[in-house]
Amino acid sequence: MTVLIRRVYEHADPADGFRVYVDRLWPRGLSRERAAIDLWLKDIGPSAGLREWFDRADRFAEFSARYTAELDHDPAVGELVRIARANPVVTLLYRARSTERNHAAVLAAFLNRRA
Repeated sequence: MTVLIRRVYEHADPADGFRVYVDRLWPRGLSRERAAIDLWLKDIGPSAGLREWFDRADRFAEFSARYTAELDHDPAVGELVRIARANPVVTLLYRARSTERNHAAVLAAFLNRRA
């Protein structure tokens, strides 16, 4: 299983495999056709309170710990694990501006530990 991450605003690539959008909010100004997602798994995104709290890059380590704690009890994780096991490549799509400090990076690391 290979888990990739990519901004949802980037063009879809055939190498993306199964594309899963993992944000609770739909990306502003992007049509579903252009997003080219296979599944919108919005329940796996960070809770509204955590998402609002994480407004500064210096909080990323604490955000990662809190989001991982949420994932430990999130039933949507089971669905994503099943998808990841059924597809050789899964790309987690996110809308955040930062390509390094975002919840999809935390989620990908979480999935790789569970594999």
